[in-house]
Amino acid sequence: MLPQEFLNRMQEQLGEEYPAFLASLERPRAVALRFDPQKGNPPALDFVGKPVPWEPQGYYYDPQARPGLHPFHEAGVYYLQEASAMAPVTLLDPQPGERICDLCAAPGGKSTQIAGRLLGEGFLLCNEINPKRAKILSRNMERMGVANALVTNEHPQHLAERYAEYFDRVLIDAPCSGEGMFRKEEAAVTDWSPETVAMCARRQGEILHSGAQLVRPGGRLVYSTCTFAPEEDELAVEAFLESHPEFKLEAVEAPWFDCPKPGMYRMWPHKLLGEGHFAAVLRKAGDDRQDPDAPKGEKLPREWVDFAKELDIRLPEGRPVRFGENLFWAPAQMPDITRLKVLRPGLELGICKKGRFAPAHALALWLRSCANVQDLDPEGPEIKAYLHGNVVPSGKKGWCLVTVGGYGMGWGKGDGTVLKNHYPKGLRR
Repeated sequence: MLPQEFLNRMQEQLGEEYPAFLASLERPRAVALRFDPQKGNPPALDFVGKPVPWEPQGYYYDPQARPGLHPFHEAGVYYLQEASAMAPVTLLDPQPGERICDLCAAPGGKSTQIAGRLLGEGFLLCNEINPKRAKILSRNMERMGVANALVTNEHPQHLAERYAEYFDRVLIDAPCSGEGMFRKEEAAVTDWSPETVAMCARRQGEILHSGAQLVRPGGRLVYSTCTFAPEEDELAVEAFLESHPEFKLEAVEAPWFDCPKPGMYRMWPHKLLGEGHFAAVLRKAGDDRQDPDAPKGEKLPREWVDFAKELDIRLPEGRPVRFGENLFWAPAQMPDITRLKVLRPGLELGICKKGRFAPAHALALWLRSCANVQDLDPEGPEIKAYLHGNVVPSGKKGWCLVTVGGYGMGWGKGDGTVLKNHYPKGLRR
């Protein structure tokens, strides 16, 4: 049962389209996934159907399938993401080499989508203010093999003060009342009230103010929600523009969505295969990009150098960073991160242990290949054994990259007969 106050407002908001809107909420929801372009051409999977019109890597899939259990999901080949939720990054239009900030990033769907568009070039800051959700975000960035991202757990205003006018593009997928998710999440219905809408609108104004400070002159800001409430959508944007005259709405090519005003876009569940979403594209006046010098990296430890040479691993442009006992490879454009709550400063390489190197799971998920590889059939018994933590028959010796269908999956260490399993215990089935 939907709240009557919500239904009354939607009838007023939609007019003659209201019956079609109500009917759409009774239909089964469409489910979608998005392939990672950094993994190469998408594999042929029998449960993948027609493409999502606004996302080149997005596809609907059979709702009876369980793609989250497929080995390719664990290898980061694709990310399960609601189709309409792919739209804000399409409107953001990140380009390789740019500096991007996803200010409200958990659980990571849009951040991993941005990373795919960057193709490993440039710098991505993914932030989440909630500590538990920030950990989920970090795990998803690892699973998708993202190397050029910093994951933080900060208040948006703190980041705004640290990195004022640093980013070419900023995405604010703001916490909202979730009206667009009523068909998907029962909790969104039970938690809804007019007071919740008003509270969300106030919070969104604060986040928008922080995000505005992060955008460089000439940069783009995309604000999005998964709600229908005008107070959180059009009215929130208009209030922002009144207090930030340096921004203007920017119309972009988006024929798939309703456009109540140039630069504003609505995704209605009765007009497309997806849930409800809203987005606004804004451009900051000016044309100035700061390029401060990035901090110098530490010296690469001998343990890593020997390991990388033996397996012929070549890292992208960047610099080494020690984070506790772990060695990370930070993006070249990553600014100073001191006094920040950092969960992941780039690509985790592994741990140096008394003259030897133990590679990280994240490194395996990033790698496409190396000098010692054991490839497993995605439908075979060996990959099932590996995901359960069992040994795998193999003639390989030493550290070996385990791949599934050619995609990096994890590590094993061979003795010439079997591979000792180094798939993380917390991920085993």
